[in-house]
Amino acid sequence: MQISKTPLQGLLIFEPRTFGDDRGSFFESYNHKTFAEVTNNEYVFVQDNQSLSMKGTLRGLHFQNPPFAQGKLVRVIQGAVLDVAVDIRKSSPTYGQYYSIELNPSNNKQLWIPPGFAHGFIALEDNTIFAYKCTAYYSPESEGTIKWDDSDLNIDWKMEPLLISEKDKIGTEFRTFASRFE
Repeated sequence: MQISKTPLQGLLIFEPRTFGDDRGSFFESYNHKTFAEVTNNEYVFVQDNQSLSMKGTLRGLHFQNPPFAQGKLVRVIQGAVLDVAVDIRKSSPTYGQYYSIELNPSNNKQLWIPPGFAHGFIALEDNTIFAYKCTAYYSPESEGTIKWDDSDLNIDWKMEPLLISEKDKIGTEFRTFASRFE
């Protein structure tokens, strides 16, 4: 498995090695030993989630506040997304900056998003299946949402969203956001 750093500290790209032949293909999507080595054995996954989205569905920018902050290892099983992570760690030199990457089954890339990032994605194809592992259980009282179209973040989503939940439409503006992440 190849692991690459991004411009935002702690945000990593995992690229599994794919083996293909006339029958199809195979790849190892997760290896605890490899993940533990890269993250200094700091995280354990406790929950796996999966969503199905139609083209143009935008989900995010979501996070959970401490002490229920979540790290996520995200990937796409079917379809494609533009995946976005925003650094919300107050002491980070990249606070308020975002990183985006296309995830799809052709590139098999996965993004490790540690606690301290807001996360969202837009489905680029119909019937996109998005899967992710979480380091903390869902905690509704700890949940937060930053506006997906916040002008201070200026995220290039590559397409105009067609479907957005009411919760995501009324997220917090970044300039008034009070991060609980150091």
